[in-house]
Amino acid sequence: MNSADFSSDSTAQNSPEERLVRMETLIAELERMVEELNRAVMDQANALRRLQSQQSKVSETVENIELERIRSTNPKPPHSAI
Repeated sequence: MNSADFSSDSTAQNSPEERLVRMETLIAELERMVEELNRAVMDQANALRRLQSQQSKVSETVENIELERIRSTNPKPPHSAI
């Protein structure tokens, strides 16, 4: 859709009925485009949620691995005799 679709030159020669049909056609096309964009946004939102969940699980796993590495390289000190 471009500015020529709404120019007064193209509609000045058309009857009111033709102009109405053209506007209804344009509105229907805009509605279709909005629905398509909405689906794309929803798909991206779902993908983002999945990625955030996966990233959280990976971060937790890395943190646990790092904690285990630290524990294994830092042995407990011997208990002091009193």
